[in-house]
Amino acid sequence: VRNILSLLLLLLSINCYSQEVKVIDSDTNKPIEDVYIFDNNNSTLTNKKGVADLSGFNFSEVIYFQHPSYQNFKISYNEIKEQSFIVALHFNIFPIEEVVVSANKWEQNTTEIPLKILRIGEKELKNSQAQTTADLLKSTKQVYIQKSQQGGGSPMIRGFAANRVLIVLDGVRLNNAIYRSGNLQNVITIDQNSLESAEVILGPGSIIYGSDAIGGVMDFHTFQPKFSTSDHTNVKFRYKSRYSSANNEILNHTSYNFGNKKLSFAGSLSYTDFDNLKMGSHGPEDYLRTEYVIRNGNMDQIIKNSDPNKQKFSSYDQFNSVQKIRYQATPFLEFNYGFHYTTSSDIPRYDRLIQYSDNELKYAEWYYGPQKHQIHNLQVTCKKPTSLYNSFKINAAFQKYEESRHDRKLNSNTLRNRTEKLDIYNLNFDAEKEINSKLQIFYGSEFDHNRVNSEGNSSNIISNEVQEIASRYPDNSKQTSFAVYGNLKHKLNSNWTLNSGLRYSFVWIKSSLDNQFYNFPFEDLDLNTSALNGGIGLSHTSDSGWGLKLNATTGFRAPNIDDVGKVFDSEPGKVVVPNSDLKPEYVYNFEFNLSKKYDHYFFIELNAFYSYLDQAMIRDDYSFNGESPIIYDGELSEVQAIVNSDHAKVWGANIHSIVKINHNLSIDANLNLTSGEYKDGSPVRHVPPMFAGIDLNYSSKKWQSSLQVEYNGEISYKDLADSEKDKAYIYAKDKNGNPYSPDWLTVGWNNLYEFNKHFSMQFSIENIFDKRYRPYSSGISAPGRNFVVALQYKL
Repeated sequence: VRNILSLLLLLLSINCYSQEVKVIDSDTNKPIEDVYIFDNNNSTLTNKKGVADLSGFNFSEVIYFQHPSYQNFKISYNEIKEQSFIVALHFNIFPIEEVVVSANKWEQNTTEIPLKILRIGEKELKNSQAQTTADLLKSTKQVYIQKSQQGGGSPMIRGFAANRVLIVLDGVRLNNAIYRSGNLQNVITIDQNSLESAEVILGPGSIIYGSDAIGGVMDFHTFQPKFSTSDHTNVKFRYKSRYSSANNEILNHTSYNFGNKKLSFAGSLSYTDFDNLKMGSHGPEDYLRTEYVIRNGNMDQIIKNSDPNKQKFSSYDQFNSVQKIRYQATPFLEFNYGFHYTTSSDIPRYDRLIQYSDNELKYAEWYYGPQKHQIHNLQVTCKKPTSLYNSFKINAAFQKYEESRHDRKLNSNTLRNRTEKLDIYNLNFDAEKEINSKLQIFYGSEFDHNRVNSEGNSSNIISNEVQEIASRYPDNSKQTSFAVYGNLKHKLNSNWTLNSGLRYSFVWIKSSLDNQFYNFPFEDLDLNTSALNGGIGLSHTSDSGWGLKLNATTGFRAPNIDDVGKVFDSEPGKVVVPNSDLKPEYVYNFEFNLSKKYDHYFFIELNAFYSYLDQAMIRDDYSFNGESPIIYDGELSEVQAIVNSDHAKVWGANIHSIVKINHNLSIDANLNLTSGEYKDGSPVRHVPPMFAGIDLNYSSKKWQSSLQVEYNGEISYKDLADSEKDKAYIYAKDKNGNPYSPDWLTVGWNNLYEFNKHFSMQFSIENIFDKRYRPYSSGISAPGRNFVVALQYKL
């Protein structure tokens, strides 16, 4: 009898402490695999039957359920028990309910944030056929992408671009001291295949991120090494290969994860080779590549292009590596080390290779050298609450960055070379403290130091003789910044949330000009600037599905070394010279967001904004030593400089809607309208045309399919920015022979089929009707009809 009683007690104990929960879809009642279940100390995943074991969980705590395709859910153990250990999750098609970290560097529900934030999650990344991270941003239908060459991609966010938008990777600021106001391709150095998620703040993010976050912040998160939740090693492996017909793209990507309960190693490697890009067959003939230059012996020769749709020369290749180590020292203390490395081949600057002078191609060669970037990043996270914080993060990073430019004019034997190398040190401290159930504060500090080495030389391609020429920037220049910030979130009640914050930043530049090549009126470029910015916003959600956000915030951009000390040819016959009198530019932004969710079937959102840019830094005519023009690189050139113009204003709106037709079928649509002008009424350069997108999405257990329609409006000659009119060679010609950007429409079809949990295939047709088009301000035409096939294996 005693033995029987012992056995019964043992079985009862097992039943009490090995309780299983089943997670199902609320609409179909089908089990959901890979639901992440956790409390403060434990975590587990559901299996393919939707079942997970809650052994070890503290049943007095709230238990959380997360899955990228479903709404986040939290519930007490007693409630789970009352529901017979069955938890139903609602399919999530509405971005209003997503969790983001970009707003204050800590997880927060978007309903409590007054900012407009786009999130690219696991599902979007899995279905994406983007060739670069710039193309991935374009897929949001709310970020516009400009390209000067195939190896390019300059995001335009709410009429701002280049050094007026900020790039952040795993908490590390990528904008450096030589980010320019012209279009930038740096975002493509991030490997989209290694991303776990990405977020885009639309509008100023300077309170948290400081200088440059005027138009927005692009916050990218690469994979997090995964621990094991059992006694077995958590082993994951992924291999992906892709081919695209428009540029014969070949991608090979692999990633891995090895983790036990405290230590995990993870990494990824990607290599992509891009051939010359082929444009579409139906569109403006102005875009055709009718001829190009080759070197024949010791002479340049102009060759007729046998296939004018093929954009010679635009090919390049790129390699990316991300390696990470994660260590859980204690239940409250965690260490993460990440190493990022990217490099490329030479990248031809296509828009310069199609430039003419006196009815002949101007350049025989113009290319960027390999863009090399490495990041060492150590992050320490502590989640042991004290009177000062609930948790904090320390993020220390060291970056080495190198870029170069090389050009040679037609029939010249002189190749000009300019190279920049940067050492960058970043240190961030960020903390959050929950004062009570309604009040939470976020605060931190940031230190950033850039050291720039710049050199220039010219080489004779026949004799190999090398001569020193003026460098692009003053050599051995230094830029340092320090900032502190604080942000407060106050839940006024169950419906209203107030957010407010302040940041003080100080930036100083130290540089010495070399008068070997120019007679500068000054030798030292010591510039000290500071900025105080802040913001306040309200968020409201109602039980009836209405959402309202009101936000007023300021942002700033401090002059960097590129603004202050650069000497370069901005365009034919114009040269930009240093200006030591620059001041920061400020933006004052006001926005309004109204949304409505009707049950789980329809969502519509209107977001409108107005931004006033004061003391705007723009390139304008200037006098150098009282003279204009001057001789630069042997050519008589008009003098320009970066100066503080009076002001600019940008305004616009986005309308976003989602219709869930049934559990499998939905429609996602976006319409974007933006306008902008300077004080004299001239158009702002980086304001894109009206653009819109509609996706018809089908989803089943094994098959994901999307029919995608994109439309871009026209920008007429009178509405082109003055700087764009000066680059007429990249535009089509209207009936009067003036440059303009025509409207265009494309249709694509993207498919993903999962044969089983290990093997999947993607098949896409982009630009089905083979439209020949060139996005606004771009120097290279977009791909024509493009067949894409990708295979993926996961273990």
